[in-house]
Amino acid sequence: MSEYASVNEEMDWTRAEVVVAGVDSGAVSSKAVILLDGKPYASSRVRTRTPKESALSAINAALANTRLKLENIHYLVATGRGRTQVPFAGESITEIACGAAGAVHIWGPSVRTVLDIGGESCKVIHCTEKGRATSFLWNDKCAAGIGRYMETFADLVQKEVTEIGNIALQSDQFPKLSDFCAVYAQSEALDFMRSNVPVEQIIAAYHYAMAKRISILVARSGMKKDFVTIGGLAENPGIMHWLESILKVSRLAPKPEWDPTLITALGAALYANAFYRRQQSES
Repeated sequence: MSEYASVNEEMDWTRAEVVVAGVDSGAVSSKAVILLDGKPYASSRVRTRTPKESALSAINAALANTRLKLENIHYLVATGRGRTQVPFAGESITEIACGAAGAVHIWGPSVRTVLDIGGESCKVIHCTEKGRATSFLWNDKCAAGIGRYMETFADLVQKEVTEIGNIALQSDQFPKLSDFCAVYAQSEALDFMRSNVPVEQIIAAYHYAMAKRISILVARSGMKKDFVTIGGLAENPGIMHWLESILKVSRLAPKPEWDPTLITALGAALYANAFYRRQQSES
């Protein structure tokens, strides 16, 4: 997972009426999104160490090249696994609610199913046209950690995690791996490597098995169109290809201007914007 920070230098925060932020304190990475009058201004992604430390690192990284300070932010909402451990947040909201809000904001009101595939969890969220989550299904034990295990699998086959998704598309013929558990699948992949099965086939087999595992969760929850994917594995073309093939449904096209790992943090920032404006209208 790469760390980064970005800022829209064409925007001037000193002219904004409302400055808000969302911080997603995840298991593997922590993300921050800052909005000026509801529009994206700055964002960041850092590796999670402890929830409190990484949430602060994420917002500081987003602020770094802006001349903004934390005290200039009118309202901040925390989400994600470590959301209750972010002391500078005005409110904490579940990643279910924030993921739905962020996805509908980016892809539009037709979205009804959001698949969030992160480092240690996989969630299927159903939502309304306004981005309100109506139901969700969290991963069961063996669907957990698919994102994190993708990094260990990349190490196993001695490839970069950023390249294995494309390599997975190079072979339509591959051996069958366990789709019940990522750990079993890696053990079987190691056996195939020892048997000199081409690495491209092993990578394709692993991606197919993990996509099959995710598809079982989606099938249990039920697929409602339109369908989008967010989270780290949404960036993996191999997983997305096989997932769409197994489910026989195409997701809405990714938005190149948006990192899919930031969508939940965006949702938190949208909640922050709504909370602050409501406070102002009531005062």
